[in-house]
Amino acid sequence: MSHATPDLSFGDLTPEFMLDALDAAGLRADGRLMQLNSFENRVLMLHLEDAQFGSTAAVAKFYRPGRWTDAQILEEHGFAAELAAAEVPVAAPWMLAGGSTLFHYQGQRLAVTPRQGGRGPELEDPEVLRWIGRLLARLHAVGRQQPFAERLTWASAAPAQTARDWLIDHEAIPPEIAAGWDDAAQRCIAAIQAAFDSLPDLQLTRLHGDCHPGNILWTPDRGPHFVDLDDAVTGPVVQDLWMLLPGDPDAARHLLNAVLDGYEQIAEFDDRELRLIEPLRTMRMIHHSAWLARRWGDPAFPLAFPWFGTPNYWHDQVAKLREQLEAMRPRDAAPARMRDEDEVDFDGDGFA
Repeated sequence: MSHATPDLSFGDLTPEFMLDALDAAGLRADGRLMQLNSFENRVLMLHLEDAQFGSTAAVAKFYRPGRWTDAQILEEHGFAAELAAAEVPVAAPWMLAGGSTLFHYQGQRLAVTPRQGGRGPELEDPEVLRWIGRLLARLHAVGRQQPFAERLTWASAAPAQTARDWLIDHEAIPPEIAAGWDDAAQRCIAAIQAAFDSLPDLQLTRLHGDCHPGNILWTPDRGPHFVDLDDAVTGPVVQDLWMLLPGDPDAARHLLNAVLDGYEQIAEFDDRELRLIEPLRTMRMIHHSAWLARRWGDPAFPLAFPWFGTPNYWHDQVAKLREQLEAMRPRDAAPARMRDEDEVDFDGDGFA
């Protein structure tokens, strides 16, 4: 994929460099560093020589240069601090040397949070799902207290349009497939926009933005807690619900009902937002393809996603987008709630 611009911006993140950066930020690590799963940023677990912030175990995130502005990152940090103050369990960044949660060191930017252990939630357990629903309602209650000024908004087809434009402009799709993919993508974008236009009074709020099961950790004593607000956005609250859903329609129906049962113990949910599940899923599919193409110059991506960019990949994407067109086809009315007897289409790939 020769269109990708080589990204060597993480090339200087040697263990020595990261330890020096942490030291400059006012944190003395004992030398034990373990890289954690993250493709967008470089994230590692570390141990401090003293518990100056109340914990010796911490997680450091080195942000990918050029992705977010300082203002956007600090807005994310501020949201995390608000959630923590409201006792919504999240890992809020520590204040580092210089009086900010975002520290600059030789062209790199980092933040550090306390380590919060846990395992993935048991999504087959209805009570776990209700607990997650209650927690999301509390997160959204904080989110509604004030708006984001810098973060992105997912309340129209604009993110999908931007992703489509980048892929076409950079000739990221094989020429023999590009026309078919673009036709399907453009029709999907029109359907996404129509879905949002059908809800002109849609309430928007600050969201987690990337609330898939991998970003929820569970401990038996404390239940669920959120990690990784890196993709916090403004949007409809269903954006933080649909990514929990598996691809199987019956499983998705039961899961969503349980989550909403918990959610509505704390806050009201606008059932009309169920119309947006498939448009949001489709938008993420287009966005995900562009994300992989944009990052292809990072050596970690070809190793992790060897199937990306092949003709088979793009043929599969064309088929999935066409399936999503049917899934997004307007019905006479949005279902009041996904009960067992309802016929609601949840086909498609959720990238969860």
